[in-house]
Amino acid sequence: MLSSDIRTRLLQQYPMLQEMPVEELEAIIAQARLVQVPAATIMFDENQPCQGFPLLLSGRLRVIKSAASGRELQLYRVVPGESCILTSSCLLGNTPYQARGITDEAVEVIMLPATVFHSLLAKNNAFRHYVFQLFTERLTDMMELVTAVAFQKLDQRLAALLVNRPSPLNVTHQALADELGSAREMVSRLLKSFASQGWVRLGREQITVTDRDALKRFATL
Repeated sequence: MLSSDIRTRLLQQYPMLQEMPVEELEAIIAQARLVQVPAATIMFDENQPCQGFPLLLSGRLRVIKSAASGRELQLYRVVPGESCILTSSCLLGNTPYQARGITDEAVEVIMLPATVFHSLLAKNNAFRHYVFQLFTERLTDMMELVTAVAFQKLDQRLAALLVNRPSPLNVTHQALADELGSAREMVSRLLKSFASQGWVRLGREQITVTDRDALKRFATL
């Protein structure tokens, strides 16, 4: 049984649950379970079966696709108030995962059994709208990712990433390479080039943007 504090946080993060009849909500909460996962932990991996529908309360999860060479490409991130749309797809199609989910930070997540997910999707308009809206948003994100990978050079993608993140950015070159689906050496070389032009200042696991306008112009060439 979820504690009153966890229940309050769940309803605050996922207000569509508040639209349900009290009896239905109580039945869902009775079957839900709280899962706590440390940072840098694989929550699910390719070809694993889906165990339930996650509702993130705290922390952050990134979903990545790995190649046989070891290279990785980040598909999207999941933050509190969201869920993993890949999980929804697996539950709907009764298929295993086709990507890996790794926690960036320690995560608290409420897991709904697959039977509850299917029941809500079939009977509850607010929940169904929430799931379909997630599909729409993620599809848009994926189209932008495909466009960037297919039509933008790596240096432009790196510049765009730096422009769209708060400065200073506390991150390793390897983490940036993983997000961009590239090699650390290439990202490090490009960052040094940006630094030599006065666009960024590099520190230990920290990047400070010093000329955001120049980066923005370069990203849109």
